[in-house]
Amino acid sequence: MTSQQVPTPSDLVPNPITYAAAGVDVEAGDKAVELMKASVRAAQRPEVLGGLGGFAGLFDASAIARMARPILATSTDGVGTKVAIAQALDRHDTIGFDLVGMVVDDIVVCGAEPLFMTDYIATGKVVPERIAAIVSGIAAACAQAGVALVGGETAEHPGLLEPDEYDVAGAATGVVEYADLLGPQRVQPGDVVIALASSGLHSNGYSLVRRVIAAAGWSLDLHVEDFGHSLGEELLTPTRVYAADLLALIRTPGVDIHALSHVTGGGLAANLARVLPQGSFARVDRATWTPPAVFQTIGALGRVPQLDLERTLNMGVGFVAVLPAVHADTAIEVCRARGIHAWHLGEVVEEADATVDTAYEVIRGAKGVDGGAVQVVGRHAG
Repeated sequence: MTSQQVPTPSDLVPNPITYAAAGVDVEAGDKAVELMKASVRAAQRPEVLGGLGGFAGLFDASAIARMARPILATSTDGVGTKVAIAQALDRHDTIGFDLVGMVVDDIVVCGAEPLFMTDYIATGKVVPERIAAIVSGIAAACAQAGVALVGGETAEHPGLLEPDEYDVAGAATGVVEYADLLGPQRVQPGDVVIALASSGLHSNGYSLVRRVIAAAGWSLDLHVEDFGHSLGEELLTPTRVYAADLLALIRTPGVDIHALSHVTGGGLAANLARVLPQGSFARVDRATWTPPAVFQTIGALGRVPQLDLERTLNMGVGFVAVLPAVHADTAIEVCRARGIHAWHLGEVVEEADATVDTAYEVIRGAKGVDGGAVQVVGRHAG
């Protein structure tokens, strides 16, 4: 066996390697924190202790001790490939609304009040102004939802992400009295379903949307007459954050909300089925609304089958509420007074008593939930 001389470090690496040379700029990270401080201060609650920069966010939970049986609710999510649109347009102050909406609005589904949130941003290169813009959107959305932004993390990943690439994620915690939990256990035959309008595509289905516009050769700066602005502006429309409005609805005297559903991945039927009890059947009528132009445009441009569109996109319905029929008109008025278009979407019956239209698909449960059945019938108005 022949021996081989081991190279000395000076032979392999002639010049010293610093963290900055490896692509991580600690000073840029510190500058980003300084730039975002004012935004984060606007997204606080009285229960928040300490300031930005600690190892953990602190939240005084002593009020929970006064609850009879407090149930903590938690959720985590990201924005998905919608960040590619923000990056292409070099506009980063709205993507935070998408993140907050995807996280805190899932918590409200069970009737819980979201209390605090943390965020995580991974990027190829920390550009302080870009990070601050992202966080400004997160903080503004948290303030709108009444949620405290108690901390976060920005990580620089050179070699894994390109300098202009980033991804965002977040997590939130809320609380609800056990007696006030919403869900399938409350839903009764004779309940009705009301719809709350979305602000647009929200943050689901962008892999399909991006594939369609790429195949059609449309550029993001293309002015689309049906939108009244450019394609990029439409695709970057922020997700509506419903949390504060839904909590106001839940707390309205004379309105007994039985269940809520956030219409995200999987579409209207699948997400409604998740919050219905086994043995129940909800019929939803397409004739009660007209999907906004962006949904019709994506469908026509990509020749996307209707069922595939409906399984992927919200089609103009961002949330649904299930409640007794006698409370529906009041609930709709509350939503409209808060700037959310709402309407009667369908009704719930015992599946054994349901008249099933064999021309339309029946969805039974989704995402591991063995829930009720939902059938979407008819054709959209307009």
